[in-house]
Amino acid sequence: MTLAERIENSKTSIFKAVFPNTTNHYDTLFGGTAMHLMDEVAFITATRFSRQIMVTVSSDRIDFKKPIPAGTIIELIGKVNHVGNTSLKVNVEIYIEQMYSEGRELAVHGDFTFVAIDENKKPVQVIK
Repeated sequence: MTLAERIENSKTSIFKAVFPNTTNHYDTLFGGTAMHLMDEVAFITATRFSRQIMVTVSSDRIDFKKPIPAGTIIELIGKVNHVGNTSLKVNVEIYIEQMYSEGRELAVHGDFTFVAIDENKKPVQVIK
């Protein structure tokens, strides 16, 4: 399998409904909840790419472009955008969809770096 095929096969997409228990006093998704969901999608993407133990080592930048209101549907999309020797980077985007109308818009995007480790927690090659 080529690197491009491996990247495409590891692309991860998850949908969630934004319920009031995940929102702040402005009725928008808590930023920390968005970051938690993004890290989870990034982890799944990194693991699907490498099929090894992967750990988050950094979130390089997370940009909040639009608030995410309660009562919307969000899609989180993770895609590997850089592969190193023992690490890789995953870009995650969150899109907002209204429940009862067409269209979607980018709300948040960010990059996460992961390292592949062995059973002794030592870095190993991302691609075996």
